Amino acid sequence: MSDIHVLEAVVITLSFRDTLTYTMNSEIQELCERLIPAGYIQQGAQARRIHENKIRHFLQQRKLPEEGWEDATIELLLQEFSLMDSNNFPGNCGVGEREARIASGLVARRHFRLGHGIGRSGDIAAIQPKAAGSSLLMKLTNSMALDVLKLSGVQLVAGCFVVPMATGMSLALCMSTFRQKRRKARYVLWPRIDQKSCLKSVLAAGFELVVVENRLEGDELRTDLVRLEEKMKELGVENILCVLSTTSCFSPRVPDSLEEIGSLCQKYSIPHLVNNAYGVQASKCTHLLQQAARVGRVDAFVQSTDKNFMVPVGGSVIAGFDKTFVEEIGKMYPGRASASPSIDLFITLLSLGAQGYRKLLHKRKDMYIYLHQKMTVCAERYGERILQTKHNPISIAMSLSKLSSQDARLITEVGSMLFTRFVSGTRVIASGGTESVIGGRTFRNFGAHYDNYPCPYLTAAAAVGMTTEDVDNFISRLDKTLSKYYRSAPIERPSCDVKDIPTNKGEADIV
Repeated sequence: MSDIHVLEAVVITLSFRDTLTYTMNSEIQELCERLIPAGYIQQGAQARRIHENKIRHFLQQRKLPEEGWEDATIELLLQEFSLMDSNNFPGNCGVGEREARIASGLVARRHFRLGHGIGRSGDIAAIQPKAAGSSLLMKLTNSMALDVLKLSGVQLVAGCFVVPMATGMSLALCMSTFRQKRRKARYVLWPRIDQKSCLKSVLAAGFELVVVENRLEGDELRTDLVRLEEKMKELGVENILCVLSTTSCFSPRVPDSLEEIGSLCQKYSIPHLVNNAYGVQASKCTHLLQQAARVGRVDAFVQSTDKNFMVPVGGSVIAGFDKTFVEEIGKMYPGRASASPSIDLFITLLSLGAQGYRKLLHKRKDMYIYLHQKMTVCAERYGERILQTKHNPISIAMSLSKLSSQDARLITEVGSMLFTRFVSGTRVIASGGTESVIGGRTFRNFGAHYDNYPCPYLTAAAAVGMTTEDVDNFISRLDKTLSKYYRSAPIERPSCDVKDIPTNKGEADIV
C-alpha cells in the first residue's frame, strides 16, 4: 500500500473515531449517570463533542483553521495522535533498535509521548507504519505550512515540508539535491549578503562560493545584475550549480532583484535558490517570490520557523513551485528526523488560526512604521538621519556619522552599551577597511554587505511579534546611550506616539 493510501486510511479511521467512541462513551456515560445527575453528564459529553467537531472539520479540510483553537482542543488532538503510535500501544512488545522508548517522564510529556520522529530513511515525508499519529502530525503540519505561505502572498507555491534544521543547513540540503542533476557544477553565484550562515551553507554542501558584489544606489545596496550575468557567461552555465539570492536582510542591504534574477536563471537554465529566512512575515518579500516564479525561475525557497512563526529555533520550511522537485529535496534528507519543530509549528498554527496570523502580519507593518518614526526623531535629535532604504520592509538603519568623526572606536562601544542595557538584535556597523576571514575567504568590512559603505550605522528590525512597548524601550535606551557619546548638546524634539501611526493602506503596503 502506498504512503498516500496509508495516510487516507488513517485519516478516515480517525475521522470516524467519534462514531466508534460514541458506543463506548454511551456505556461509560450510562455508568456515570448512576453516580451523579444525568443532565450534568450529558452537558459534559456535549462540550467534548464541540472539540471533536473542530478536529473532524480540520481532518476533512486539512487546512489552517480560520479561527485559532483553545489549548484543550489541541491537547486532545495530540493525545489522540500519541495513542496511535506503537510505543503507546497497551502491551506493545518492541524488539527493534528504535522503539521510541523515553527514559524521562518529563521529556515524554514535553513531546506528548510522540517519540518516533517523522519520515523514514529514504524520505523525510514518508509515513511510518509504527507511528500513524506522528505521520498524521507531519502531514497536517506541512499542509498548514503550505496554507500559511499562500496566505502570506506566495499563491503559486506548490509544495513544502518542515525540516528540523535551521535555514543554513536547509539551504545546503537544497544544493545537495541540485547536485544530482548538475554533476559537473562547482560554483554557487551569491549576491553578497553578510550573514555567515548563508556563506557556510554553500561550503557545507561542498561548493565554491562566487561573490557578486552589490552596487550602491543612494543609500541602498542592491543586486548588481550586470555583474551577475557576466559571471554566468564567464564561468559557463554547466559549471554553475545555482544562484543563491536573498529576500530578508538588514539595511542598507535590500532584497535581491528576484524577478530579474529569476529571468536570468530561466534564460541560462540555471537553478535559482532563495534564502527567505524571515521573509514570510513581509508582503514585499512574498510578492517578490511570487513575481519571480511567474516571470522567471525559482526552484526552491527556504524560511525559518522561529523568525516567522515565533517558535523555538531549530526548524525551517523548504518550499517550491514544482511539487515534484520539493519531494526530491525531502528524499535527499538522510534518515528520520526530529518531530520537535513540526510539533511546535503544529501547535502554534492551530493556536493562531488564519485570523491570528493575519493580525500578526498587519501589526508588524504598523510596528515598522512606528519604529521608523521613533528612530527618525531620535536620529534628528543628534544630527543623524535614517538611511533611505524603502525597499527593505523589515530593517531600518540610522547613521552614526558624527560619532565616527570623534573617534571610530566609539561606534562599536555604542553596540556594547546597548547590549548592557538589555537591547538585543541591533547591529552596529563601522565604516572602514577592516578585513575578516569567513570560511577561508577574505571580506572587507564584513557585516556591511559592501567594502566601503559611506557611513557607519546601526540597525533595528520590526519583526513579527514586536510591540509598541519594545519600540519605546529601545528608543529610550538608545537615547540614553547616544547622549553619553555625542559631545554636542542634543536638540529637543517632540516624540511621536502610537496614535501617530499612519493608517493609510498605501503606506502599509510598502512593508
